[in-house]
Amino acid sequence: MDSTLSSSETLRYARHLVLNEVGPDGQECLKDARVLVVGLGGLGSPAALYLAAAGVGTLGLVEFDTVDLSNLQRQVLHGTSGVGRSKLESAQERLREVNPHVSVEPYPVRLSSRNALDILRRYDVVVDGSDNFPTRYLVNDACVLLGIPYVYGSILRWEGQISLFAVPGGPCYRCLFREPPPPDLVPSCAEAGVFGALPGVVGSYQALEAIKWILGVGDPLRGRLLLLDSLSSTWREVEVRRDPDCPVCGDHPTVTELQDYEAFCGITPSEAPAEAAADDYPASVSPGQLLELLGGDDPPLLVDVRESWEWREGNLANRGARHLPLAELTAAPEALPRSRPLVFVCSVGSRSAGAAQFLRDQGHTRVANLSGGLKAWAREIQPDLTVV
Repeated sequence: MDSTLSSSETLRYARHLVLNEVGPDGQECLKDARVLVVGLGGLGSPAALYLAAAGVGTLGLVEFDTVDLSNLQRQVLHGTSGVGRSKLESAQERLREVNPHVSVEPYPVRLSSRNALDILRRYDVVVDGSDNFPTRYLVNDACVLLGIPYVYGSILRWEGQISLFAVPGGPCYRCLFREPPPPDLVPSCAEAGVFGALPGVVGSYQALEAIKWILGVGDPLRGRLLLLDSLSSTWREVEVRRDPDCPVCGDHPTVTELQDYEAFCGITPSEAPAEAAADDYPASVSPGQLLELLGGDDPPLLVDVRESWEWREGNLANRGARHLPLAELTAAPEALPRSRPLVFVCSVGSRSAGAAQFLRDQGHTRVANLSGGLKAWAREIQPDLTVV
C-alpha cells in the first residue's frame, strides 16, 4: 500500500519500520487501528502509554475516577501535580506528550451494561485494565457478543495474569472462570497491596498482545493464560480451552445480552437498600447513615480493622473509633462488647465486611459494615481525612 506516514511519523516509528513483522504496511495498520482501554490505573497506564507510543491511531479511554496520592506508586500515567484531578484529563495530557499523532476519545463514565455495547462496538480491540470482577465479566460478555478481542490482565500483591479472550476459536473469560468468587474472598489491591512495578510488566504485556493482534504477527495468547510470580521471577503457562457449555461463547449460549454484573458477582450496589441483619440492624451503612447513627441515642462503636501503619495515617479516633487489626479481632472476638452496636471500617469496605460477618457468626446481633470504607467517608463526610 502507499504509505500515508508523514516524515515525522516515519522518523518516530523508525525502529518499527525496520522490523520485518511491522514495516511500513504494519505501521499503517497500527495507524488505522482503534483500541479501547478500560481503566487508567495500574494496568491501563502502561498499556495506554505503549499503545500510544506504538502509533495506534485511535485510543478510547474509559475512566471516571480521580487521581489519588496512593495511585502514584504504580499508575505511571499520572503525576503528583495531578492529584485530585480527573484521571481521564491527566491521561489525555500525558498521551498527547507521548504521541501527538494519536487521537484520544475520552469516556468519563463508569462502564455498565447500559453503555458497554455502544462504546465497545466502535473499537477493534479492548484492553481491560479494570480491577474488579463485575467489570471483567461485563467486558468479556460485551466482547463476545460484539466479536471483539479482549486482552485480559490482572494483578495482586506480586502476581499477575495475562491472556487473550473472545477471539475466533479461542475461549472467553467465562471459560476460565465460570462463576465469580464470593465478594469478600478475593481482596482488592487496596486491601492486599500490589508491588508497584508489577502492573508495569503486565500492562505493557497487554499492549504487546493488542499490537501483535492488530499486526497479525507472532503467536497470540489465545487459549493460554500466562501467570507471573514476580517474587520468584517465574512465568507459568496454563492452557485454557473453549468450553462448549460456556454460557456466553459456548455452542448453545444462554447469555445473549448484558446483565446486572454487580448482582451476578454478589455485590450489593451502594445505593441499594441495605440488607437487614438480626434485630433489623443493617448489614451495611453508607457514610451518611453512619453519621446519623453516631448522633443517635444508641451510637455504635466504630472498629477499625486496618493495620497499624494505616491507622496512623488517618483514623476516626475523634469519633470514638477503636483500632483492632483484623488478625487480632479473629484471634480474640470476645474483646468486643455484645451490649453495644458495632460498625466495622477499613479503607474500602472489604476487610471490614469480612470482620462484620465473622462477628455475626460469633453471635453478635447488631453489627454493620461501612460501605465503601473510610475512602467513601472521606469523600462524603470528612474531606481532610487521610486514607491509604
